[in-house]
Amino acid sequence: MALYRLGMDGGDRRLMKCIITLYQPCHLSTNQKPRTILSILTSKARHLNARYEQFLERKFPNFYTLYSTFMKGFRMVLLDGKEVHVIKKNMISQGLKYYQLPYREMEKLRQFRRDIIKAAPVMIISIPPFANYFVFVLMYFFPRQMLIRHFWTPKQQQEFLEIYHSMREEVYEDVLESLQIATSKVSEEPLHNNMVQLFTQVQNGVHPQLVDIEAIKAAFSGPPLCMTELDIPQMKALSRVMFLTPHLPGFFLKRRLRSHILEIWHLDTSLLQLGVDELTDEEVKRACYIRGLNSAHLGTEACRRWLSCWIQLSRDLEGKTLLYTY
Repeated sequence: MALYRLGMDGGDRRLMKCIITLYQPCHLSTNQKPRTILSILTSKARHLNARYEQFLERKFPNFYTLYSTFMKGFRMVLLDGKEVHVIKKNMISQGLKYYQLPYREMEKLRQFRRDIIKAAPVMIISIPPFANYFVFVLMYFFPRQMLIRHFWTPKQQQEFLEIYHSMREEVYEDVLESLQIATSKVSEEPLHNNMVQLFTQVQNGVHPQLVDIEAIKAAFSGPPLCMTELDIPQMKALSRVMFLTPHLPGFFLKRRLRSHILEIWHLDTSLLQLGVDELTDEEVKRACYIRGLNSAHLGTEACRRWLSCWIQLSRDLEGKTLLYTY
């Protein structure tokens, strides 16, 4: 009635109703938040990246393989970093030492540390804008030397593990020769005879039995085969067997060898508690490879049997008898 008193016609009244409707309070759900600028930019970036990858895959398939491998590897490194951060946070909160961790967490820390040491130069290079293209050049020409396993294709992983094991095999003869020289210095006749017999079997291609190795472990608890008696060539050879750099002074070589062997021993102790049967097929093969067995051409069950024998031997060893036995 007030509208009629103001003398408004039908068109004016309709206009006024629209204005009143527009200015009525809106009751929006609290669950429907407006998209922020950051989320919009992120969505656009993902869309452009997807378009870019499709373009590379269509026009430059070889380069796309490198690009996708690099991006996947970078994400895997970040994921490993998050897992390691959680493990270390739990170690601090629970007051745990490295050797008190479960097997998988201990192995994660060990492998991540080795990966980061090798990958750090490449990751630093890739930080500046467009520098990641230089990393692609390194991936193409020096993938084994410059990159870690996260940035290898499945074919490269198998190929490079074979290369690394062949490099390890080249040193076995030197290690065995140094053992034979040291055997001549063992005064105890039964122990000396057992060592000579075992080395002869190995030279003839016979795989040693667990009981044969346990029979000579006393020789490594003192001269001439204990850690303090090793010379520089022996430590260099053992370092190459264990994928450690041999290009260090004698003191650091000895320190690294001791640290690495104790690390593997702690892993063995933790694995003994977990049980070899609890490992996945991939974990079993990786564990065998780390301990010196080329597991690429062996079945999973054969690897499990070998690893079980290794764990049994490791259980009966003491810290001072570890080095050459491993």
